[in-house]
Amino acid sequence: MGRALFAVAPVALPHFSQSDAMKPCILLIEDDSDMRDLVAGHLEHGGFEVHRADDGIKGQALAFQYCPDLILLDLMLPKVDGITLCQRLRREERTAKIPILMLTALGGTKDKVSGFNSGADDYLTKPFDLEELTVRVKALLRRSDRAPLSTKHNEILSYGCLTLVPERFEAIWFDAAVRLTHLEFELLHCLLQRHGQTVAPSLILKEVWGYEPDDDIETIRVHVRHLRTKLEPDPRKPRFIKTVYGAGYCLELPNVSTVPAPATPLPTQVEAERRP
Repeated sequence: MGRALFAVAPVALPHFSQSDAMKPCILLIEDDSDMRDLVAGHLEHGGFEVHRADDGIKGQALAFQYCPDLILLDLMLPKVDGITLCQRLRREERTAKIPILMLTALGGTKDKVSGFNSGADDYLTKPFDLEELTVRVKALLRRSDRAPLSTKHNEILSYGCLTLVPERFEAIWFDAAVRLTHLEFELLHCLLQRHGQTVAPSLILKEVWGYEPDDDIETIRVHVRHLRTKLEPDPRKPRFIKTVYGAGYCLELPNVSTVPAPATPLPTQVEAERRP
C-alpha cells in the first residue's frame, strides 16, 4: 500500500503553477513509507512544496533535476546510503550549497560527526517532534541565499588579517581567498563580531543555527574543526580560533596582518579530517 502511494508521486513532479513558485521546495529522501508520508504531509500543510524519493539513487536524480531549496536526507537508505549521497551532492556544483538536514535513528556522537563531516548542515535524531523539524527547516532556509527571507550582510566585515565577503561566502585570510559554506561563514561572522571575547555555545546555536537545542554542542565542535582546518596553520594547535573550556570559543586576531600566513586552506567542507 505504501509503495503504491509513492508510485503516484513522480507523476505530480512536472506540474508547476504560479502559486508553487512562491513555496520553498524541499526534497525528502526517506525509505520508510510511513515516515515519508507523515513528514511530507506535515510540510505540505505548512506551505512547502515537497518532492519524495525512497532510495539514494532516486534522491540523487531528483536533487540534480530540481535543485531544491532544502534536502531532508535519511542516513540509512537502500542502494546509496545517506553519507555517500551527501558527499556526492556536496561535490556537484548544482547541489553543493543546498542546505541538507539529516534525519536518522542513529543519534550517537560519532554518527553526528560523520554526518557533519560528509557535508550536512544539521542533524535531527528520530523520533523527533514535527514542530521541531519545521523550526529547523525554516532556520536552514533563512540562511540559504535562495530563501526569500534570508538575512543578508551588505557590508564587508574586516579586522586585521581577516575580511569577510558576504556576496561570495568567502573569507580573505592573509590575502588568500578561502571558500566557506554558509554555516562556516555564519559561524565565523558570529565570532568576528565578538573577536577577543568568549562566545557561549548557547549564543552560537541561537545566532548561527536559529534554535537552542538542549544537547547539540557537537554540532558546533564539528564546524569549528572545519574552520580550523581552513584557517589555522596547525588545526591541532589552534592560534586563532580557541576553545575556552567550559565557556565557549574565542576568535583572537592580530590587528595587523604581519603574522606568518597559514598553509593553503582546504576548498570545501567535506575534505577528510585527520582525526575525529
